[in-house]
Amino acid sequence: MQTILQPEEINPAIELANRVLAQLDRILLGRSELHRLVLTGILSRGHILLEGLPGVGKTALVKTLGDLLGLQFKRVQFTPDLMPSDILGTHILQGDSDGRRAMEFHAGPVFTNLLLADEINRASPKTQSALLEAMQERAVTLLGATRQLPDPFFVLASQNPIELEGTYPLPEAQLDRFLFKLNVGGADVETLDQIISTRRRGEAPQPEFIVSAEQLQQLFEVMDRIYLPKPVSRYISRLVASTHTDSPEATEEVKSYVAYGASPRAAIAMAEAARAFALLAGRPTVGFEDVKAVVAPVLNHRLVLNYKAKFDGVDSTSLIARLLRSEERRVGKECLRLCR
Repeated sequence: MQTILQPEEINPAIELANRVLAQLDRILLGRSELHRLVLTGILSRGHILLEGLPGVGKTALVKTLGDLLGLQFKRVQFTPDLMPSDILGTHILQGDSDGRRAMEFHAGPVFTNLLLADEINRASPKTQSALLEAMQERAVTLLGATRQLPDPFFVLASQNPIELEGTYPLPEAQLDRFLFKLNVGGADVETLDQIISTRRRGEAPQPEFIVSAEQLQQLFEVMDRIYLPKPVSRYISRLVASTHTDSPEATEEVKSYVAYGASPRAAIAMAEAARAFALLAGRPTVGFEDVKAVVAPVLNHRLVLNYKAKFDGVDSTSLIARLLRSEERRVGKECLRLCR
């Protein structure tokens, strides 16, 4: 049976995680909620998809996070002519001094800790799919040989809204491998004023400290011991099951607007992200509020809506909000029944 973390075990991890958040907020202004969710994704060992228009700071966020966490960082700019070998690596025929030739593997940029796949939806589906095995198995197979990627390994991808010209929507199988999809909006007036008043040419300050590999591993170990109570895990299971039209948990809105619901990977992602969010909030046990905080980023890219949803102006965000309200009403009724 899992034991609940004691204060002397969890407090150093909470302090370190909050220091990282404070540094992110100091270096990149006006994005506190986004920073908390991104760090939640990292502690969950998940991949993150950042969507927003060019110039809103997606690349700066990923690079700053890599610097703070002491992770090896590489960036790949996705373009229509990018090939899978440009990401994974390739075999090159090499000769030695004796005249013998052999195929030698040259690793691609995917062999790193933190890979920024910049504007991932500008590459062709063939190139996008090159990351599937790397994201799921943390390995790359070429010419029958499987090579493990460094540990830890994260893909943080940026994507422009697909209404822009020259973009290819990511396939559902690849979207499902992203723990979160987070929208990065523009800065407000106060943030813009602070940037132009305090930062010449937009240059951000350097981190004041860097997390060591040992400290990061300790964060992962503490996060793994955050306790998930049975009622909360049941709550997660019902939320994910309710996205399927053939489920008894499905609401009339789901049956009307959803073509395909979330996979079991979504339930796993929600549980892990809720654990990490609880850690950042200083709690050794996952609560319902932690699940509610991560439901939208976990589900918003996993629900495939039908044409009726587009016609009625229903998107995944509004549908998830309705699902949460429906589940809260159901939980409330159960509590009243049990209290009688």
